[in-house]
Amino acid sequence: MPTPPPPDTPSPEVAEIERALTRISYLSTRSRRHERLMALAGVPLDRAAVALLRQIADSEPQRPGELAARLGVEASHVTRTVQQLQKSGYVTRVPDPDDRRAQRIDLTAAGGEAIAKVREAGVRGMQTALSAWSPEELRRLATLFHRMVDAFLAHSVDEEGDPRSAPAGTA
Repeated sequence: MPTPPPPDTPSPEVAEIERALTRISYLSTRSRRHERLMALAGVPLDRAAVALLRQIADSEPQRPGELAARLGVEASHVTRTVQQLQKSGYVTRVPDPDDRRAQRIDLTAAGGEAIAKVREAGVRGMQTALSAWSPEELRRLATLFHRMVDAFLAHSVDEEGDPRSAPAGTA
């Protein structure tokens, strides 16, 4: 009878999942893909701005430091991007109800419209790429992706001890 691998040795299945995720990550962050997506959406945003707008759109207004933690970047990156987005009319600063000295970042109507266009263009591209998949296969994939993200977030919280520092889903 074969002996099972030690518990900290990854299974071949997990290694293949990591390999697939690396490929997806590479494909989704390519500069040409981003430029094409922005052209389809009709929105002139860089990748950092899109990530920030997605995060703001998926949550209530947050402080810049909270946004930085969720995105896994330095606070100075968020500050610069927020300044650019504010000048473009996509975000605004609102008082923090818990601390009047602090501010939170919120979407404007233009910011909400911009991120909706980006998402719609992304969904159209994904629909085309997955058009040969059955509705059942797509449901199964979506369920498993959400389950995987939830497991990653739970693991991240366990490691870091602070659920706010767990990066939110991207993409």
